Amino acid sequence: MKNQIKLLTYLSITLLMTACGSTNKMTMGVTTPAKVYLSSDVKSIGIINRSEPSKGNKGLDKIDQILSAEGLNLDKKGAEAAISAFASELGMLKNLDEIKIIENVEEVKSGLGVLPATLSWETIEMLCDTYHVDVIFSLAFYDTNTKSSFKVTTMPLENNLGVKVNVPAQEVTLNTLVNCGWRLYDPKTKLVIDERNYTKEMLFHGQGINPIKAVEAVKQRNETVQEYSRNVGIAYAQRLVPNKIRISRDYYMSGTDNFKVAHRRALTGDWDGAAELWKKELNNSDLKIQGRANYNMAISSEIDGDLDLAISYASKAYTDYENKLALDYVNILKYRVEQNNVLDQQRSH
Repeated sequence: MKNQIKLLTYLSITLLMTACGSTNKMTMGVTTPAKVYLSSDVKSIGIINRSEPSKGNKGLDKIDQILSAEGLNLDKKGAEAAISAFASELGMLKNLDEIKIIENVEEVKSGLGVLPATLSWETIEMLCDTYHVDVIFSLAFYDTNTKSSFKVTTMPLENNLGVKVNVPAQEVTLNTLVNCGWRLYDPKTKLVIDERNYTKEMLFHGQGINPIKAVEAVKQRNETVQEYSRNVGIAYAQRLVPNKIRISRDYYMSGTDNFKVAHRRALTGDWDGAAELWKKELNNSDLKIQGRANYNMAISSEIDGDLDLAISYASKAYTDYENKLALDYVNILKYRVEQNNVLDQQRSH
């Protein structure tokens, strides 16, 4: 029984290695639809900052500021950095007439480090009418929560004679959690089109002769948090435009001499030349080779941008020749067709 198990295991591993060894991976660039669709009718947008403390919430933010030690304005500066980067990036990515940062509107302030309830459509319409914008982007919340821990250590310090000696010191570790979230309001459809949260944990270390000096030594914290906030703003803006990404595909490189030569052509970027040889194997007397040839022709068709023909080849590879890679590939191609239809709709509106 043990010998049979060993034999089956060996055969399984051998088959897996053979399957993996018969294919090679290639990549290609494709364009995917924007994660968030913004109609071409939208020409002017407003951006509000709900993370500003309202009059009723200032006490809560005060506690947070004390916990944040030296970073009294960390939340304020981080939120401003996120909004500024979002506005700048969106201005470069979308064809908009105007981007307005709407400030000092008491009705929209929240001040809580959690996702607040959505604004009423009366408030959204008031903002759009007052500031002449088509939609409202809201930094719904922005919060940094810092926990500190100290331990006794030593550090080199120059004495009166200019000689460095080790003296007792405090080492601080600041664990800062940054949370922020965005919403997009469309007053025309009365829908919150998008809602996206971002979270990142950051650790900072510093030393000083006392806890206060140790915290002061963590100089890079403000800059690091603001840099992350800018990146969040940029990332959120990029959700509104189509993305260029690279996808990978496995193609067969062995089975006949034509497959071997086609593989070498593919490695040099001559995909048309490779397809010429794969096409010759479509009528091979070996059904397994025919299945591989159909599968590879599906790859070639996708490279050429003909997804319908690619689906036809891949479907035949699976249904007629039981090629195991082909079924998953058919579903991948069908998903790409759906994505391209969405992309065409976004471009036409």
